[in-house]
Amino acid sequence: MKREELSNSCPNPSTFDDGRISLAHGEGGRLMRRLLSERILPALADVAPAGDADAAILARLAGQVVFTTDSYVVSPLFFPGGDIGKLAVIGTTNDLAVSGARPLWLSLSLIIEEGFELTLLDRVLRSVADAAREIGISIVTGDTKVVPRGAADGLFINTAGVGVLLEPRWPGPGELQCGDELVVTGTIGQHGTAVMIAREQFVVEPCPISDCASLVPAVDALRRAEVPVVALRDATRGGVSAVLREWAAKCGWTLAVDEREVPVTPEVRGMCELLGLDPLHVANEGTMVVAVREGFGGAAVEALSRVPVARQAAIMGQVQERRVSLVVVQRGLGRYLPLDEPLGAPLPRIC
Repeated sequence: MKREELSNSCPNPSTFDDGRISLAHGEGGRLMRRLLSERILPALADVAPAGDADAAILARLAGQVVFTTDSYVVSPLFFPGGDIGKLAVIGTTNDLAVSGARPLWLSLSLIIEEGFELTLLDRVLRSVADAAREIGISIVTGDTKVVPRGAADGLFINTAGVGVLLEPRWPGPGELQCGDELVVTGTIGQHGTAVMIAREQFVVEPCPISDCASLVPAVDALRRAEVPVVALRDATRGGVSAVLREWAAKCGWTLAVDEREVPVTPEVRGMCELLGLDPLHVANEGTMVVAVREGFGGAAVEALSRVPVARQAAIMGQVQERRVSLVVVQRGLGRYLPLDEPLGAPLPRIC
């Protein structure tokens, strides 16, 4: 083949630049370099250290390293109160925070479907940068892959987070004792209902807003107040119910909740009643469950209420002698009823 024929047979990279991601953006050539240099790196400039190495060299830590990983496939990508970019940063760093660690570093991997609009990618990257900046972490490494149309739902994100374990260390749910108090840091069910409404395009006034927010300030508030925390956990998939059942299985006691003390917004309660859902089962992304020693629930609520993310904190229950059920809820009539697990996910793909 002559050089002229070879040149004419190869697509001009500029023909791919139609405002959408093409397979060529993931092939390691000129378009991939342009995607990185013109879109991704500038968007993350102030939260991502300069460098183009295949791996990050991290500083030494004065303490034990805490590591977590997560993947985000939320549908739709944008929902009231957030999007997949914000969710990826918040979700991963919250996992570190409730594990007793200070979040420091994050990896960010993008799996992008062919045809994805570059303007949407820009929006997601801005959200990633804003969330990382707010929390004070660095995005130290990452990866970008492009898959054919139909192989992904627009955009998937994978993250890994690294932090340093702080002192004092909390005992964990296996050390719960009868009489310990259970605190929830905010209104529940907001994230799951916000995603569902956006997905199904329901018209609801007022519309539930996702509680997607960093829990780092709330955890810091508990440390500053020297509240004797036993365990804490962000109530994501499965909601508050999943956290309580996991803890009850580990400690051997029954966890009892007073439904009247659990904060739920009117719009979330209304949507759950309409769809036959229990708010205790619905996912959150900026709310956690905290177990403290008996008599310290009030101190925990007072400390938490000083930070915006936990202003609605409330004592919702306590650890009791083992009953037939692992978790029980005191409903409106005053009787304790078992809180069963749903057989499947009532709201799939919420994170």
